[in-house]
Amino acid sequence: MTRMRRTTGAWALAGLLAGAAGLAVSYLITQLMSERLTPVSAVAELVSRLTPGSVVHWAIDTFGTRDKPLLIAGILVVLVGLFLVLGRLARRSLWAAYAGFGLLAGVGATATMTANGAAVTDLLPLAAGLATWIGALAVFATSLRRLDAVPELERFEPEAARTRRRFLLTTAGVAVGAGAATLLGRVAGRGRERVEQARRLLRLDVTPPRVPAGATIGVEGVAPWQTPTSDFYLIDTAFTKPTIEPRDWQLRIHGMVEREVVLTYADLVRRPVVERWITLNCVSNEVGGDLVGNAWWSGVALAPLLEMAGPLDGADAVLQTSQDGWNCGTPLEALVDGEVGAMLAVAMNGEPLPIEHGFPVRTLVPGLYGYVSACKWVVDLEVTRFADIEAYWTQRGWGERGPVKIASRIDVPRPGTEFDAGEVVVAGSAWKQHTGIAAVEIAVDGGAWTPAEVASAPNDDSWVQWRAAVTLEPGDHQIRVRATGKDGDVQTGAVADVLPDGATGWDSVDLTVRG
Repeated sequence: MTRMRRTTGAWALAGLLAGAAGLAVSYLITQLMSERLTPVSAVAELVSRLTPGSVVHWAIDTFGTRDKPLLIAGILVVLVGLFLVLGRLARRSLWAAYAGFGLLAGVGATATMTANGAAVTDLLPLAAGLATWIGALAVFATSLRRLDAVPELERFEPEAARTRRRFLLTTAGVAVGAGAATLLGRVAGRGRERVEQARRLLRLDVTPPRVPAGATIGVEGVAPWQTPTSDFYLIDTAFTKPTIEPRDWQLRIHGMVEREVVLTYADLVRRPVVERWITLNCVSNEVGGDLVGNAWWSGVALAPLLEMAGPLDGADAVLQTSQDGWNCGTPLEALVDGEVGAMLAVAMNGEPLPIEHGFPVRTLVPGLYGYVSACKWVVDLEVTRFADIEAYWTQRGWGERGPVKIASRIDVPRPGTEFDAGEVVVAGSAWKQHTGIAAVEIAVDGGAWTPAEVASAPNDDSWVQWRAAVTLEPGDHQIRVRATGKDGDVQTGAVADVLPDGATGWDSVDLTVRG
């Protein structure tokens, strides 16, 4: 009992230092990944969302802009107390302490995944922090159990002194490591904070989006015709998103051209602005998948910029390169044809591009999948030939030119839904960038194709919503959908994988009608 009392404070200190080290590591990785929320701030945001409105208003009235820092501080105080308790608990049962850290990580994971725009990758900082918690506590426990094993009468013997020294060195090492991780995190986070501030201060000559009349079909459960920026899908290879201040950005157009052109951000935004509803869908989108979205994009037409450079005869491609080194090969004809509408986008849904979507400038080319055209954080355009280049995805087995394939999707009803016999509403979206949708049809249980009602669209580059009503008898049913483009292209039912140039097949939904 005497030995237990002698080391109880050391066990509590071990829990505190292990907890602090885990928080520091998660903070560092959050900053390196340029994520919006650390696990602690995610919990604070969850608490804020769950707090009754009257309490929130009281906090704002009482503390003003200090309410959020105070909430963060309160959460940290609670964590300090829990870390001390878990350290003492580890004295009796190390696995019980591990479970306690696991519960804390579970709370953090819940808060992280319920945050706006959350993705599974947002859990990486939390996973690293949990691993640090467990690893650090295990190291502390090894030293402390040796101290606990020293008899009272031998506590001042050389061997006991060496054991205490090892514990103190471990303590100092963990403390220094936690401090270093926190400092590195602050350094890593400054770049994003500075760029975010520059982004917020931008005043671009763009207009806010207005969903055109007749574009929505009015069926609950169908994906919004205008995809909110926070919900727009994100696919890229950047582990750490590039952070570029507008004043530091420039675009070089060179290669097989008559003259090299270099543009600054100020040069770019002084040019006439073009704005357009454009639907983007990833080549990795499975049949019926959600890697597709429609937004109001604002930017500068690419064709006049390439005309300034003067592409030479024989050139058929443009190698686009991102600030982080990613590249893609784009057909030159799609960029110089003004009718295609390729642009250097600077705004999305009426606001400057988010960092995750390519701030300050990204490329958009309607009619082509993003892996061959949509270069985020673009800084270099080399006019060249396909025969002379190897782009990131094409050298990994994907198709060279990537034209968008016609697609349609059932959003309503959801698979496995049960209904009473009678009329059932089926609805969803269809798209074929740069061509447009002429018709959508559905078929029940392999029967004849029947036309659906198709909403209007402001241009051929945006998707359309559709709906149909069918009368179903009791039993299990399958409903399929297909679309027809304005060019007469009928969506094929042949099933093909996304590799090498996009999936094909008809989306379907299975449902049960009760008797």
